[in-house]
Amino acid sequence: MKLNTNLDKWIWTIRSIVMLIGINFLISCSSDLDHPLSSPDSRHQLAFKESSGGISFSYQLEGETVLTIESLGLILGNAKSIQGNEKLISVDKSSFDETWHPVIGKNKSILNRYNEYVLHFKNSKSDQPDYDIVFRCYNDGFAYRYILDNQPENELRISGENTRLHFNDNITFWSYNRENANLGPLLSRDTSIAEIKIPMVVRTSKDLYLGIHEAAIERYAPLTIKSQEKDLSFNVSTTSDQGPITTSWRTFIVGDQPGDLVSSNLLQNLNEPCKIEDTSWIKPGKTLWDWRVWGYKAEDGFEYLLDTKTHKRFIDFASKNNIQYLLIDADWYGPEFSSDSDPTAATREGFDIQECMSYAKSHGVGVILYLNDVGAKKFGLERVLKQFADWGAVGVKYGFMKGTWEEKVRHTREVVELCAKYKLMVDFHDNPVPPSGNERTYPNLMAIEFGHAQADAKRSYFPETAVSSAFINMIAGPIDYTNGWFDLNNAHSRERVFEEIPGTVTAEVAKLIVAHTGWMVLPDAPEEYLKKEGLFDCIRKMPAQFDSFKVLQGDIDSYISVVRGAGDDWFIGSLNNRDAREIEIDLSFLPQGENYLATIYSDDVDTHFLNQKETYVITKEEVDNTSTVKVKLAPGGGNAIYLKKI
Repeated sequence: MKLNTNLDKWIWTIRSIVMLIGINFLISCSSDLDHPLSSPDSRHQLAFKESSGGISFSYQLEGETVLTIESLGLILGNAKSIQGNEKLISVDKSSFDETWHPVIGKNKSILNRYNEYVLHFKNSKSDQPDYDIVFRCYNDGFAYRYILDNQPENELRISGENTRLHFNDNITFWSYNRENANLGPLLSRDTSIAEIKIPMVVRTSKDLYLGIHEAAIERYAPLTIKSQEKDLSFNVSTTSDQGPITTSWRTFIVGDQPGDLVSSNLLQNLNEPCKIEDTSWIKPGKTLWDWRVWGYKAEDGFEYLLDTKTHKRFIDFASKNNIQYLLIDADWYGPEFSSDSDPTAATREGFDIQECMSYAKSHGVGVILYLNDVGAKKFGLERVLKQFADWGAVGVKYGFMKGTWEEKVRHTREVVELCAKYKLMVDFHDNPVPPSGNERTYPNLMAIEFGHAQADAKRSYFPETAVSSAFINMIAGPIDYTNGWFDLNNAHSRERVFEEIPGTVTAEVAKLIVAHTGWMVLPDAPEEYLKKEGLFDCIRKMPAQFDSFKVLQGDIDSYISVVRGAGDDWFIGSLNNRDAREIEIDLSFLPQGENYLATIYSDDVDTHFLNQKETYVITKEEVDNTSTVKVKLAPGGGNAIYLKKI
């Protein structure tokens, strides 16, 4: 919905009144809030306080206050003065405990256990809505949201949020920064930033970590954060809407280590259960990708182009190497930004979409088709998606969505829902809205390019960005960074790569393990994978979807090690910044009494992310859950370990 700038006289009357939710109360319900809201394990507590200045609450960890959230509330209208006309009439208290099984997710099963308070407020003004504030406390964090009981025929304008977060000591923070290197580490006492994007990771002086984000971003623009000394506040985009208004959840994931924030499933738990009745067609997997291979010339003289011959060659390779899909990217139906390019009628010379689909089906490979926002809107989104489904496509990569952030949020949900209608999986690229656990509700949402994919935007990123993105961006949900480059020395000579890629081949394999995603998009030419057959075998053995996810160790600015389960087997991926280091990986997560053959893919002694990118060694050793593996990480390098049960 576009912002309404021509409100009638009744709406302008409401706009002249500011309602700060939860500020002044006409009666006291202190007895309802005498007891803090605790997490099920009692480690975390939210302690509420009422005063003439409104309602606030503090977050306490094992009885010690970490931060106070003051002046809790939304602002309605555009007046500058605060007039409180609310009263807290009741508080509902409840608990919830379930285990659910995601269609796509970091883990095969997820525990959803929390305690909840719902604060009900009544307004004495007839032109202001009654509302609730809902609080939930989990063993790994807490969240709250607003529900405004506005009548469907009325329109309400939200102009801001007055909430202020005050930490008891100085903090260090990092944050997502779109397709750039992430921000941080920054010291709050030295930093004032008007607009910080989410997720934001905060470290207190006691080395406690908090991940600040949103869950269930479904209708309104994502918030940003303002930092000023030890305080943070939320920036909320102005919006007008009708009917009952439910905001996204303001979420705070808490961990003793930065990896705890990434391992958490709090965002998914705060979203609604799956709305797709039959999910049998939703299948994560690995996919080849044609876009970055254009112009590659194989040793047999074959040149990869945007044509059916090329796609058949991709399909042949995929079908023989445990790769489930082929992603056909932009321009297959004409120049992607041209309003004349019709995605329902591909006309490019040498490319036959139906022949390609038929060939892929006969080889057991699914085809994912790119769709630009221009073509989707010009020729009708539903018409286009129906045509894709009729051709036999299994998914869509949606690119370059235009509009305000609120429009993009709503259109994203529309795309996902219509894709579900036609049994199409979907991946969003090119500055999309943040993931926020929505894949629980619509598990056909496979991934989002939430950050900088390697070689995208006509530039490359450096190893420290790969490490920090795993700790920061991946808090939000499944991401698509198109990892798995093998031709690091010469790929920049291709038409769609632009710059030399810094990194090492072992790090590229490790990224496929570290990055949680529904689609593992492989960007390189088949021939380059076969040139390093021993290393590629690790990718070949990776499952279509891992069973589990856990950050074993690491630091936001230095390195990360992640372990993933795959049936009886396990994969470990480690990524490093520019500093060479040696780490020890504890294998105590392995089942007791079982022996495993560890195949270890390591940087060589001379490997370097700038000038010795493609050197590596492969070793093997027998291990069990009492073993530790010493791993040397080259500057900008990585390591992968495949643990096969004996």
